[in-house]
Amino acid sequence: MPEPQRPLPQPTDLTRPYWEAAAMGELHLQRCGACGRWQFYPRPFCLACESGELHWQRASGLGKVYTYTVNHRAPNPFMKARLPYVVAIVELDEGPRLMANVLGATSADMAIGRRVQITFEPVADGLALPQCSLLADGAAA
Repeated sequence: MPEPQRPLPQPTDLTRPYWEAAAMGELHLQRCGACGRWQFYPRPFCLACESGELHWQRASGLGKVYTYTVNHRAPNPFMKARLPYVVAIVELDEGPRLMANVLGATSADMAIGRRVQITFEPVADGLALPQCSLLADGAAA
């Protein structure tokens, strides 16, 4: 029986800079040259001022848990081997929120407001997925 394959993103012209940075282990987000706001996920215009003057810029990769859930049912056969696993919405220090698995975490480890660091899991040649790791309580992140 073949091993289940992980569903992978398909980069587009709009998202390719994000995925190329992720493959290098860096978190890059769009930042508006007109108003300075950061945004995620990638879009062709700024959500705050509608400017098309968006640039990719490296983000800190640090944030806090905005909310989370512990999955006990896999959405696909690949993730079944990882059950249970924690998925969090992370509020990045730059402001945007993104969703990521929390590596190695259990429900007992989790709390809203816990500091996290974005990491990247290589999943294919030239492709890595954002994940996050909990920082120690009191870590200056």
